[in-house]
Formats: sequence, structure tokens, C-alpha cells
Amino acid sequence: MMPRRAFLKSSLILAAPALSIPAFAKTAQAAPGERTLRLYNTHTGEKLSTVFWAEGEFIPDAMKDINKVLRDHRSNKVAEMDPELMLLLTAVNAKMGNNKELHIISGYRSPESNAKLHSASGGVAKRSLHMEAKAIDIRIPGKDLKMLQRAALSIGGGGVGYYPDSQFVHMDTGRVRSW
Repeated sequence: MMPRRAFLKSSLILAAPALSIPAFAKTAQAAPGERTLRLYNTHTGEKLSTVFWAEGEFIPDAMKDINKVLRDHRSNKVAEMDPELMLLLTAVNAKMGNNKELHIISGYRSPESNAKLHSASGGVAKRSLHMEAKAIDIRIPGKDLKMLQRAALSIGGGGVGYYPDSQFVHMDTGRVRSW
């Protein structure tokens, strides 16, 4: 019989964007006390389904895979995402009753990418928490964006921004605030 950690590691897949056919991830099944995320990066086409928390701790290999999927797609730079942000995502998923993929619009953003976006748009903060790997912009296909915003606000875990024109909700692990 395969040890649980080995099974968890083998149950995740990081779909390579260079593949010409869609790659499908096996769904990692979480046991009680485990936390799972299903992510789809809208810019790279990568998908990830992984148990990132088990036996009272974050799983380093799963966190590395999450970091890769949430990298700055403009520069390809990877940063260590704030693990607390992953816990916020699972809390929002639970509130939303979501078992589908979270669509990722933006995770980590390098200072160079952020400066470029900031100069092109008033909606990008000069000192964005995306640059500290403490912020993420998401949507859930088939779920009302306003409901997603309310779920994120109800958790009180950090900042929540609502961007209906761009069809995403921003979440971060900074101070509690909303816009």
C-alpha cells in the first residue's frame, strides 16, 4: 500500500502550457483535516489540483507547484506565495460551496510587471501586495462575482477588492479593508 504523502504527491499534476491538447488533472481527494485547491491560470492554461495541507502542516512539494502556477506570467518569475493566502482561498471555496477550479487572473507579480501595469492603469497599486506574493485575483466560473466578494469579506482575512468590469475579486493577506 502506498503511503498517503506519496499518493498525494502522485495525485497532482501541473499541466504544461506547451501541450497542444488539454491536460486533465487527477483530482486529489482530501481526507478530514486536509485542504485542497484546484487552480486554473487563465494566462498560461496551467491546471493544478493538489492537497497542500495535511497532518497539521503545509506540504512543501504542493506549495512549490502552487507557486509555479501563480508565478508572474509576464516575466516567468516564481515567488513563495503566502501560505495564509491558500488558507483564505479554501475558506472562500467552503463559503461558496465550490468544488470547481478557481480561475487565477493574477498571483505573484514582479516589481517590473507591477510598475508596467501601474503606469498603464490607475487600478494597479504602486505598492501592490501581489509583489510580496500576498495577493491573488480570482473568479469562479458559474458563480456570481458579488457572492464571491461577499464570501471573501465575511472571512475577514485581509483585503478584498471587487472588480466587476474585469470580472474578478482581489484577495490578500494584508490588513482588513475593502474597495
